[in-house]
Formats: sequence, C-alpha cells, structure tokens
Amino acid sequence: MPEKIDIKQEAVRVLTEEANAILDAAGRIDGGFLKAVEILFSCKGHVVVVGVGKSGLIGHKIAATLASTGTPAFFIHPTEGGHGDYGMITEKEVILAISNSGNTEEILPILPFANRFGIRLIAMTGNPKSRMALEADAVINCAIIKEACPLNLAPTTSTTVTLALGDALAITLMRMRNFDQEAFALRHPKGRLGKQLTLRIVDVMTTDKRNPVIPVNATLKAALLEMTSNKVGLCSVVNAEGKLAGVFSDGDLRRCLNRTDKNGLLDIPISELMSKNPTTILPDRMAVEAARIMEEKFITSIPVVTDEGRPIGMVHIHELLQHNII
Repeated sequence: MPEKIDIKQEAVRVLTEEANAILDAAGRIDGGFLKAVEILFSCKGHVVVVGVGKSGLIGHKIAATLASTGTPAFFIHPTEGGHGDYGMITEKEVILAISNSGNTEEILPILPFANRFGIRLIAMTGNPKSRMALEADAVINCAIIKEACPLNLAPTTSTTVTLALGDALAITLMRMRNFDQEAFALRHPKGRLGKQLTLRIVDVMTTDKRNPVIPVNATLKAALLEMTSNKVGLCSVVNAEGKLAGVFSDGDLRRCLNRTDKNGLLDIPISELMSKNPTTILPDRMAVEAARIMEEKFITSIPVVTDEGRPIGMVHIHELLQHNII
C-alpha cells in the first residue's frame, strides 16, 4: 500500500530544505570560491567540467551556463576522458571537477593527469577533506547537512546546492567580463531575445515588387491595384523627387467609402486621400523597435525610408511574427 502523506506538506518540506541549504552555502562563500573565480577569469582556454552520475548531469548544465554567459566551457565524462577524451584538454584549460564525496572512483584519475600537465583544477565537493579537494588549486564547498530524500540517499539537496553555486560562478564571471545583452544575444541567435537584439529592419523588411509605391498624382484606383497585387494594407506615396509624401492605408480606404459623395471616387488623386506625415523607420534600426511602434500606434505596417526620405521597403507585422520578434 502506498504511504499516506500530505502531498503539499511533503513538497513544501523538500523545497524549504533545499532553499535553506542554498542559503547555508551562501553563508559559506569564502576564499576558496574567490580563488576559483580568479582562476576561471584568468583562464586562456576552456573550462572543462567533469562529473559522473547526478553530478555529471549538473556538470552539463554548469558548462552550458558558463558557455552562454561569456566563459567558454564544455563537459567531458570521466569514463570517456580516460579513453582518450582528456586529449581535448590543453595546458590553457581549467578543470572544474564535481563530486559530492570528493573520492569518486571515476574522477580521481583526473588528478594525476592535471598535475602532470600543469592544468589548474577546481573542486566542487561536499567533502573539503577529500583527496580531490586536497589536490585541487581551489575548493568550492558544496557541503549539506542532509539530502531532501527521506532516506538521505538520492542526490537532491546536494545537486541543487552544486547547481546554485555553479550559477553563482557563471554570473559572477559574467559581470566581471561586462557581458552585455548584445553579447548574450550573439550566443543565442535562435532564441527570441537573440533575434530581438540582433535583427534590424533591413533584415526583415520587404523590398522591390513587394513594396507598394505609387506617385503622388496617381488615382485611388491605381493605389488599390498596387495594394491588392502586393497584399499589403499600406501603400507609400512619393513626390516627383521620389521622396515619401504620405501613405494610403486600409484605414484611409474605409474613410473614403464613408464619404457621402462617391461619384468619381476611383479617379480622385491619391494626394487628396492619403495620410500625410506618416510614421517611418530607418533600415538600420532594430526590428524590435518597429514592433514597439506598431503596438503604440495601433498600426501593422511601417514604410522603411533612407536618410533622404526615399521609401526602400516596408516592414509588416507578419514579418515580425515570422521572425519571432513579437
């Protein structure tokens, strides 16, 4: 029969114990952590993270977080390392070894390897007196009182604390490197933030035949034909010099249809019906800026113009949606 427990109470207990363990770890930040940060900051190569079992899984995440926040890093499984993968480690690298006991059998062979090639080693362990800790250049204390597991066996609190300390390392280094949003975006080009911080109007605008442009002396009929053929609800209107004089939109068309006198409506010059002084945007502006303007002004298209005011494209809400800008 399943043990009868208060589910909510048990969940709260686990979260509370792990949260308290992280706070305890925060109170133990000492010279070992500071030295580890100094070693990692001065590393000229990669941070090579090693670990097995649950520590290995945490190691994968720490390596990924370091790499995405400005500290080049990768993970090596110690078993594969002993069969040749340690050949990827040069004297420029720093090894970040994770083991709660500090005496994990698969981890210990990395110690003579690091010593032989003069590679600096940082130990993340819950046992500061372990062999791994004693031979390391810096030790990050991941000790806990007990696991959240009621048997005190399954790695739970220990892995949570190690993960949190790994985040503390990565973010501290991130701040030290002045790693900004643009740098982050360059390492996440497929993510939404990456696109918001890297894509410019020129990357998303439509041009050439898909950019409806008519002369200022064109008629409403010509404007409708141009808008229909390009399937865009906005048409740029240019003067004799090719500069933007206004725009004609679906909204302008609705206002035309509301006129009491519709005789000869299709032959009326577009200059009498267009909206003057329209919102425009330059091609080197960020695409996310166009999204902001559309939201503020309740519009779906913006003409893209040169510094001289010549329309060279159109940015539509559909393009922004397709590029995951909004």
